[in-house]
Amino acid sequence: MLVIRAAKTSDLDALINMAHQAGSGMTTLKPDPEMLGQRLATSEASFAETIRPEQRDYMFVLEQPQDGSIAGVCAIKGAVGLTEPFYNYRIGTLVHCSRELNVFTRMETLYLSNDLTGSTELCSLFLLPEYRVGFNGKWLSKSRFLFIAQFQQLFTEKIIAEMRGYQDEGGDSPFYEGLGRHFFKMDFNHVDGLTAIGKKSFIAELMPRQPLYVDYLPQSAIDVIGKVHTSTQPARRLLEQEGMYYEGYVDIFDAGPVLQGRVSELRAVRDSVLAVAAQGLPAIDAGEVVEGAPKDIAHDTEHMLVSNTRLDDFRMILTRAVPGAGSVVLSPDELALLRIAAGDNVRTLTLNTRKNTHG
Repeated sequence: MLVIRAAKTSDLDALINMAHQAGSGMTTLKPDPEMLGQRLATSEASFAETIRPEQRDYMFVLEQPQDGSIAGVCAIKGAVGLTEPFYNYRIGTLVHCSRELNVFTRMETLYLSNDLTGSTELCSLFLLPEYRVGFNGKWLSKSRFLFIAQFQQLFTEKIIAEMRGYQDEGGDSPFYEGLGRHFFKMDFNHVDGLTAIGKKSFIAELMPRQPLYVDYLPQSAIDVIGKVHTSTQPARRLLEQEGMYYEGYVDIFDAGPVLQGRVSELRAVRDSVLAVAAQGLPAIDAGEVVEGAPKDIAHDTEHMLVSNTRLDDFRMILTRAVPGAGSVVLSPDELALLRIAAGDNVRTLTLNTRKNTHG
């Protein structure tokens, strides 16, 4: 049984190992001990509420309690762009029209933008390959939404997620090779590494401020604007299921899409339920027969995210429970993983989106 918990500074070595495996293009998870160490220190201060909400960086790890090993990581930044510039390209349209020549053209453009400054950001999602089974990836991604639902007051109304852009089999970014390299004169990984450690002033110094015509780019670069890395496609689908959407903003280096959402419209905020924990037998998986148990008990339960309601020691498990119920039956082991007792409050959310049965 796994548990999602608040990250600690003692998780540094495990996160460095993950960062090495994550590869290029994942700006918020680089194998830099100083940067990751500072992030973990900030995360601990965030859960302890010793820094302002907009400065917070909540990091979560997926842990194997038996040996304390770390299987995955994800994070939520309280607000971006308030201490260092936050850049994206906004895809716009310019119209050129000549009545005399009877010519009317619409051309897509890229505007260097700081429009998303101040937004809450979902970031740093990574799961070790050996744990990419069952519901682990889906649960890890969606855990952040249940945390936001429990602590809405800590976040801005706008929430964003920068998705890793498309790279070819050799690890090159067609968009960067077609545009960025002309201005930065360095490899993609070098530029990506600089932004990861907060060195972003070169962006404003070297990138043109006037709109760039998309049609002037090589076709290989045009084709990947707003396209995600192959390994990122499942993550994008999960975020869209939770209420996020693409609205024409892309990363300035690899043109990966930036998904947006409103906290008040997220599924977790609308549908999660505050319930009371009760101690009992673990819920039965479909098809499992237990002597003396009602035959239809499995049909009433679904896979559910269940968290405690403590900011200072936030923990979450995945179990089976009855959706929407005011009471959630948990085994002694599950109560221990959440560090709660029977009678304590928990917040619950179905793992999968539920079809609307009305109308």
